Amino acid sequence: KGGVEGEGGRFRRNHCVPMPRVDSIAELNELLAAADAKDDHRRIGNRVHTVGHDWQQERLLLRPLPAEPFPTWLSLTPRVDRQARVTVRQCLYSVPARLIGHTVRVQLGAAQLRVYDRTRLVATHERLLARGGQSLILDHYLEVLQRKPGALPGATALQQARNAGSFTATHDAFWAMARAQLGDSAGTRALVEVLLLHRRMEPAQIEAGMRAAVRLGNPSPDMVAVEARAAAGSPVPGPVPLILPRRTGRGDGADLAQVTVLPTDPRPLPAVDRYDSLLDLDQTTSAGGER
Repeated sequence: KGGVEGEGGRFRRNHCVPMPRVDSIAELNELLAAADAKDDHRRIGNRVHTVGHDWQQERLLLRPLPAEPFPTWLSLTPRVDRQARVTVRQCLYSVPARLIGHTVRVQLGAAQLRVYDRTRLVATHERLLARGGQSLILDHYLEVLQRKPGALPGATALQQARNAGSFTATHDAFWAMARAQLGDSAGTRALVEVLLLHRRMEPAQIEAGMRAAVRLGNPSPDMVAVEARAAAGSPVPGPVPLILPRRTGRGDGADLAQVTVLPTDPRPLPAVDRYDSLLDLDQTTSAGGER
């Protein structure tokens, strides 16, 4: 035990003085892992072999780890408040809005917090270090924002999404175009529908779809979905021309632009051949005098 404590002190003095400044626990863990890998090349005293070499010899003599992982988290059962948040160790974490008023199960680890609705994982957050901090995920509030789009511009969850880089300049460009053409409420609802696409498509695909929509001047979420699937490499058949209203700003009445947005239908044309046998049967029964 004394040797382990002494080694911990040596590691701290060599790699954590002065105290490292990081933005997250994950970044701190990466820094410590790099320092640990560096120590593999260290020699203790006048020994011939390095620490890493001796470890490779010693690990062969150790017993294997148990099949089931040892739970190192703290289990809690907080209640979701009216803002779709749970309070854990004086910090607030968001959960899907549909769980407001429910009691959920929380696993609080050293670096991560997980929220379960019964056995289903519904939220994952990086553990907050500052008392009174909030970790809000914008996706948890999308159903509420569909009904109250005016709450989005000043939402704390939106600001945190911007800071994290998940709400990009492409999102802002699509949002601005949608509000300019549809109005603030309808334009924000169109953005929310696009954000809902993130639940089943990759962010890069959604961004490609939004860039295409901005380029064509069409704020339709369906347009974004079609272009996102095309960017994902999905088998989309050849497009057909479609006339969509697109303002050119020339004021000469030529406000319709021909753009290509919709794929052709790959399904075969309907056929009624299998029903011909019913016609033959009807003729046979009529000839026999029976209906």
